[in-house]
Amino acid sequence: METHIGSVDGPAAAEDNGAVGCPASAVGCPMTSASPAAVPMSAGEASLGRHLARRLVQVGVSDVFAVPGDFNLTLLDHLIAEPGLRLVGCCNELNAGYAADGYARARGVGACAVTFTVGGLSVLNAIAGAYSENLPVICIAGGPNSNDYGTNRILHHTIGLPDFSQELRCFQTVTCHQAVVTNLEDAHEQIDTAIATALRESKPVYLSISCNLPGLPHPTFSRDPVPFFLSPRLSNKMGLEAAVEATVEFLNKAVKPVLVGGPKLRVAKAGKAFVDLVDASGYAYAVMPSAKGLVPETHPHFIGTYWGAVSTAFCAEIVESADAYLFAGPIFNDYSSVGYSFLLKKDKAIIVQPERVIVGNGPAFGCVMMKEFLSELAKRVNKNSTAYENYKRIFVPEGQPLESGPNEPLRVNVLFKHIQKMLNSDSAVIAETGDSWFNCQKLKLPEGCGYEFQMQYGSIGWSVGALLGYAQGATDKRVIACIGDGSFQVTAQDVSTMLRCEQNSIIFLVNNGGYTIEVEIHDGPYNVIKNWNYTGLVDAIHNGEGKCWTAKVKCEEELTAAIGTALGEKKDCLCFIEVIAHKDDTSKELLEWGSRVSAANSRPPNPQ
Repeated sequence: METHIGSVDGPAAAEDNGAVGCPASAVGCPMTSASPAAVPMSAGEASLGRHLARRLVQVGVSDVFAVPGDFNLTLLDHLIAEPGLRLVGCCNELNAGYAADGYARARGVGACAVTFTVGGLSVLNAIAGAYSENLPVICIAGGPNSNDYGTNRILHHTIGLPDFSQELRCFQTVTCHQAVVTNLEDAHEQIDTAIATALRESKPVYLSISCNLPGLPHPTFSRDPVPFFLSPRLSNKMGLEAAVEATVEFLNKAVKPVLVGGPKLRVAKAGKAFVDLVDASGYAYAVMPSAKGLVPETHPHFIGTYWGAVSTAFCAEIVESADAYLFAGPIFNDYSSVGYSFLLKKDKAIIVQPERVIVGNGPAFGCVMMKEFLSELAKRVNKNSTAYENYKRIFVPEGQPLESGPNEPLRVNVLFKHIQKMLNSDSAVIAETGDSWFNCQKLKLPEGCGYEFQMQYGSIGWSVGALLGYAQGATDKRVIACIGDGSFQVTAQDVSTMLRCEQNSIIFLVNNGGYTIEVEIHDGPYNVIKNWNYTGLVDAIHNGEGKCWTAKVKCEEELTAAIGTALGEKKDCLCFIEVIAHKDDTSKELLEWGSRVSAANSRPPNPQ
């Protein structure tokens, strides 16, 4: 069963040859791949910890992001002992969860390991974000000794009650499956079921393992677990045929139909099928903002990002004036609809979800897999390039930012003009929550260039941990991260882990003195933050260990020189470029979007 869910239909996973990420020999590297002898094991025996480690390797996990605690230490010994697995020690559990999220985006599945309650509740926010983005993350928690369950004892790392279920109850709302392993009899089944469910549902799972069990053998474990296999989900054939027939009739009678790709193309692994439909139909196509990077932007019929009032120029006009629009895997919320201001009509829309198709106001067809549906639709839809021809008639190329004067304070639009020039098929972009959403959205991605951001959950600080995990999983990419100063202050610590792992990402830290996205929604003194010497902070974290280079830029001349250095002599270093920007220097899209979201947030109560 293919488990990869990266851009389009996912990159191939790296082979289990130990070539992924930082070498275990690196000085101070937290990623260790010790000899199996590190965990004593008699001939022919295999332990619970060994079984879990092998299963993770089998499904494509080569790196586990972890924070040690007394309840998971023995389990970590067994993860270290697996030759195909490396342990990445993170500064805190939140970043470990964000890193597993980023890794899952690059490799198709991610994993993190924390300790009971104090670790579990710290990682909870990151797991909720992975749930919102349909990412299979295996969250492993070291649990209390199995003998302590049901004894009325009070343990440390708890809230002082003899009930140990608080952590489990919290995870029940943000994972698709939970398993608490307290005995060996069904441990094999519980572990395999949890991992299989994560992959099948493309959602996080919670797996708690009692701290006294990882080293114990049991007959149900084999030294080399049986091959892992998940049968693919298939459409109901009659439902698929009916859905295709109804959609073909709907689209073929339309004068100027369009296609719009949504974020659930990822979970449906339907990126290629969507592009095949574009080729077969000749329709103009756009993407929702949260789907950027999931389909190519180099196709001639690509018209940009559809984001209501803040869409790419001329894109919204084409989409909203169409007499039929097929949305593949959309998520409609207040952010993606710009405060519920879309000018779309339900009776003109075909909504294709991973397992369901709704045509106009009805009918709806269940048990229809998106990938199969789009492939079948491509075989039968009539070619119609009217919407694309209309787009070409009205399109006017975008202007360039005003030329900067000598030593003129750097503008954000000039920064992103230079970032655009850096992109190629060997790069990827991580966009932090905030104005980077809007500025990065305007980047034109070359073929093969990765792109990730967290729009549904929108947790500030996500990008630091996600950058760590994504770069660890996508070793063939040099990752460029655009992070605001407010977001960076939330999760800055794990820059140290990037250094220990010898990553060579480029971080652009936009220092404009506060939470700019919040300012544009609703301003107040709480949006102003204490300014840091960010390059000084990263230099202190570096502390002479690992490869790191920092620069502070205030004008275009300094920016150009810094980028040249990062791409040239410092190409093997983690490069941190602090960009000093004016506090009111925002994209025009954020100004519009902020006003509309503010209006939606401040609607008065409906009359009772």
